[in-house]
Amino acid sequence: MKLVKAELLTIGDEILYGQIVDTNSQWMSAELDKIGIKTIRKTSIGDTEEEILQAVSEAESRADIILITGGLGPTNDDLTKPCLARYFGSEMVLNEEALAAITELFERRGRTLNERNRGQAFLPHNCTMVPNEVGTAPGMRFDKNGKVFFSMPGVPYEMKRMMENYVLPYLKATFQMPVILHQLVRTVGIPESILADRIQAWEEALPTHIKLAYLPSLNQVKLRLTAMGTSKEDLEKDIQKQLDSLFPLIGEYIFGTDEEHLEEKIGQLLLKHHKTIAFAESCTGGLVSHTITRVAGASAYYRGSIIPYHNELKINQLGVQKATLEKYGAVSEATVHEMANRVRERMGADIGIATSGIAGPSGGTPEKPVGLVWIAYADGKQTLTRELRLGTDRQQNIQLTTTQVLNLIRQTLSGND
Repeated sequence: MKLVKAELLTIGDEILYGQIVDTNSQWMSAELDKIGIKTIRKTSIGDTEEEILQAVSEAESRADIILITGGLGPTNDDLTKPCLARYFGSEMVLNEEALAAITELFERRGRTLNERNRGQAFLPHNCTMVPNEVGTAPGMRFDKNGKVFFSMPGVPYEMKRMMENYVLPYLKATFQMPVILHQLVRTVGIPESILADRIQAWEEALPTHIKLAYLPSLNQVKLRLTAMGTSKEDLEKDIQKQLDSLFPLIGEYIFGTDEEHLEEKIGQLLLKHHKTIAFAESCTGGLVSHTITRVAGASAYYRGSIIPYHNELKINQLGVQKATLEKYGAVSEATVHEMANRVRERMGADIGIATSGIAGPSGGTPEKPVGLVWIAYADGKQTLTRELRLGTDRQQNIQLTTTQVLNLIRQTLSGND
């Protein structure tokens, strides 16, 4: 089945200046993907007639569907309508249906319709008006040589209503789309390059209708399998077959699929083993605890946290020995060993977790440079420690440490399955 391609054009200088974030394109491409339409390009264009006309022409040469947002307001810098009228060789005429809708909206809101807003009811004579149920700027549809052009407001809630009620139904009725199915596999604790080497033979043996993409983030890599065909059931079976051969290769690094997050996996493991957990966080400042408690129902296994940033608190509140800090320092294996065991005891938890490090960008020494972090896991039977050598970016170090801690918990609890 032929792939149906879409191109998205967002119009407005404010996007190019970085004054607003283009969330429209992300949402639109996700919705198109759900019905089997592949977005091949997204382009942002300023409020310039020449640039708009060129972008529309180039999009027409590549795509079957061109979706345009922005530039439909009542002010002089809103150029989309006159540009499209010129592009499609059309005259601007008063659309009585659009005028009635705008008038009714103003009356409902107790406002008086002025000439600028009345001007929004003037549309190219060869377009099909697309109702805007929550705003004053009607949308437009143009059909040309089997290709479809939609122009919609840039205001996100107006665009979404128009997409849901008119654009997507029209596209589904007009085009015969293939089924596009995605499957995410989430990994942690293995670098992208090593992961690629580990599964190279598996990747090269994938059938032609299944593609693999690597989506890396801090200490995590998502593998995305994308299959295209005519039957969702057949594609699901094909993908499952590939997963069955993938998991034995990298199963120790896989913690979930699709939208499952690492903290959710840990919550499942804690519940499965009937364990509770507590944290003593120094360099992470509570981020590990915050991440764990983002999961609904975390109170079933999360006991609490201490954030003993200052050494006095490590001694007085947590119970770390003063001699340990004096001999080894706060950022040391000995200190996190004690922190993990003490917080477990003080909080009455089955498992205690500790972090201590030099997040940066200052505070390091030749012996203990910025990026040196120690983490620990204690459960009363064993105490595991890990030394991390990270970079000099503070926020990145805090996030990386958090992920490393979560993975240590996952690995240890998974080993008990």
